[in-house]
Amino acid sequence: MTALQQIENWFSTKKWKVFPFQKQTWKAYLKGKDGMLNAPTGSGKTYAVGLAILAEFMGNRDVHDHQTGIQAIWITPIRALAKEIEFSLSAACAELDIPWEVEKRTGDTTAAQRAKQKKKLPQILITTPESLQLLLASKGYQKQFRSLKCIVNDEWHELLGTKRAVQMELAQSRLKRVCPKLKIWGISATIGNMEEGIEVLLGDDFQHRNHELVIANIKKKIDLETLIPEEVEKFPWAGHLGIRMLKQVVPVIRKSKTTLIFTNTRSQCEIWYQRLLEEEPDLAGQIAMHHGSIGKEIREWVEDALHEEKLKAVVCTSSLDLGVDFRPVETIVQIGSPKGVARFLQRAGRSGHQPGATSKIYFVPTHSLEIIESAALGQAMKEDLLERRIPYLRSFDVLIQYLVTLAISDGFKPEEIYPEIKSTFSYVSISAQEWSWVLQFIVNGGNSLDNYDEYKKVIIDEEGVYRVADRTIATRHRLSMGTIVSEPDIKVTFMSGKYIGTIEEYFMASLKPGAVFTFAGRNLEFIQLKGTNGIVKLSNEKNGRVPSWKGSRMPLSSQLSAMLRTKIMECQAKPDSQIELQSMAPLIQMQAERSHVPQLNEFLIETFESKEGYHAYFYPFEGRFVHEGMAAVIGYRISLLQPISFSIALNDYGFELLSDQPIPLAQALDNNIFTADHLIDDIQASVNSTEMARRKFRDIASISGLVFRGFPGKNKKSKHIQASSQLFFDVFADYEKLNLLYLQAFEEVMEFQLEEARMQEAMKRIANQTIVVKHLKKPSPFSFPIMVDRLNREKLSSEKLENKIRKMKLEFE
Repeated sequence: MTALQQIENWFSTKKWKVFPFQKQTWKAYLKGKDGMLNAPTGSGKTYAVGLAILAEFMGNRDVHDHQTGIQAIWITPIRALAKEIEFSLSAACAELDIPWEVEKRTGDTTAAQRAKQKKKLPQILITTPESLQLLLASKGYQKQFRSLKCIVNDEWHELLGTKRAVQMELAQSRLKRVCPKLKIWGISATIGNMEEGIEVLLGDDFQHRNHELVIANIKKKIDLETLIPEEVEKFPWAGHLGIRMLKQVVPVIRKSKTTLIFTNTRSQCEIWYQRLLEEEPDLAGQIAMHHGSIGKEIREWVEDALHEEKLKAVVCTSSLDLGVDFRPVETIVQIGSPKGVARFLQRAGRSGHQPGATSKIYFVPTHSLEIIESAALGQAMKEDLLERRIPYLRSFDVLIQYLVTLAISDGFKPEEIYPEIKSTFSYVSISAQEWSWVLQFIVNGGNSLDNYDEYKKVIIDEEGVYRVADRTIATRHRLSMGTIVSEPDIKVTFMSGKYIGTIEEYFMASLKPGAVFTFAGRNLEFIQLKGTNGIVKLSNEKNGRVPSWKGSRMPLSSQLSAMLRTKIMECQAKPDSQIELQSMAPLIQMQAERSHVPQLNEFLIETFESKEGYHAYFYPFEGRFVHEGMAAVIGYRISLLQPISFSIALNDYGFELLSDQPIPLAQALDNNIFTADHLIDDIQASVNSTEMARRKFRDIASISGLVFRGFPGKNKKSKHIQASSQLFFDVFADYEKLNLLYLQAFEEVMEFQLEEARMQEAMKRIANQTIVVKHLKKPSPFSFPIMVDRLNREKLSSEKLENKIRKMKLEFE
């Protein structure tokens, strides 16, 4: 009996059906092909690739090599997923009588387990990009990995578009040389640039080796229902966190076996969990919370309780986004817009997480305009309008880190490594001159830092091998490896030492002894900050501050933006086509009465005067990142016509220019302020791109090893890291303007922060639309949330802000 027949028999005993895409994957793998499996969540994709690896062993049981040493590395982007894969593959090995060990190695793995793995790796190792890099920093890694047959990149769509994908490109380029027959596979949900995603995964093997794209062709049924507020506000604002919808969410929880309630930020997660318990105290013990800052012990308890059907609901963030199989989950609730179609699909797929099941998701708008976003999401899902994942190119910070990693382990010869680097998608364009600069940088710190010994990390021995000889440099490098740079964390612990989780330093530093804050579902009283530990005790106070985490705001994707513009037009043209559009009638009617509802071929600008000055509102509906750059460019172009200064406010729908003098808008439009010509020059002239690049450089400095973030328990303060990185930035600006890390900071600002390519497209679209200018007596429903954004930045207390907004709404209505 062949290996595949044995596997099919095993499926039969489980009463499982073998899908055509699983068979196709098994056959492609056994032919020695690289590949990508494109399949929805809950369709059996882990067994599609995992059983292919086992089938190869089953067909060669008599070959001793197949029974010793590591056979497969399974890369997963999140820890919760590692546990699920370990369980599935361990069960398969046991039941198919395969004598293999399946283990995971993540940031949560104990020191004892790591030490054991260092001596002998399991046959299947489930790990993260960071942990794989640490293994490459071990002496003798080539000997350890020589039996490796395959690397699987799970949830590749999540890695793509991050520097973690670049880490994988580099690691795979090395391991392909160590193991010439190594197969590379990816598992991905559908993305808008699947072909490019495969090319990034495979590098130049995309052209030179046989590969196969396996498409599952399983259309996941998704039942989307929008919870319409009892009263649709005519003047919406984004400050509610959706809490006023809580009473409509409770019946959803009550009627479902298990519900996952997704929030977009950790702060929102904490607030929703607390408010649910306040409103429905009988749910105590039946609901839990899960996000990335909560300690491993609590997270794992929540995951186990979900599996065992012990929980009625879990309030969570993206920490439960990816392919974890929680079969009891019947229902998903999404609080607020996820700002992207793919993210929404991913979350919807957490319910009905088995082949053929329907996923049920409720959308809970946090303000009125998000009701239209829900309609847009529903339509975009029907039309398969999915976002592209833009890969990072030429990330020299990651390359520098990688080369020092190789120098720590067995060392490297540049003439051997350079072709490997060039074989990756990210560095295919690296020139010999740039390669020479990178080597010089790791040896002597480059032109600017060659007088400082601490930046001379790598030596060249008599055989031309680049090595790290200094143990302190090696230790500091191992502690700094990785590309996820966040605010320094404070460990929150009870006085007994029991660990609760982590909170960013800037929040903990703002607390005074005795202050009460809410974290991990409890009210805690802050006692003291001791090194990198925040000591707390339980508090009986009912109210406390909720921690905020930086960098958690997501911009509107271009696919959702385009569909949103269509749905706004349909609110007038086809209001009965969707219940969401029907519910928006009062708001849209007031928008039409006071201003205008733009058609697809129109671009709306509103102006009015108030005691604050002269307002101009522009509505591209392109997301806050694009609006940030566009507002600055439009303001700059107007200022070329006459001396004028603006304050800027923005949201995902539009932006405001506010001035203390009349805005020469007619003259500006005559001068074609929306032209895409000279856009990059005007961005650089209008946006403080140097300051943005300086802030971006902090991450680049950390990843490249210029700045050391501190030893465990003695992390440097955020302001010290920022000051150190700014010092380097200024040195390079003054003395080494062609420094590749310095130039990279500007490129990343343009590509990822200002989304320059997307702004180009938006400007071209607007330039071809009919500009509709409306002079208002009072603000419109569209302009109101942007006004609130400006008030938010005035740092009013939440009570003062809500009172001020209430008064404004009464006045405007």
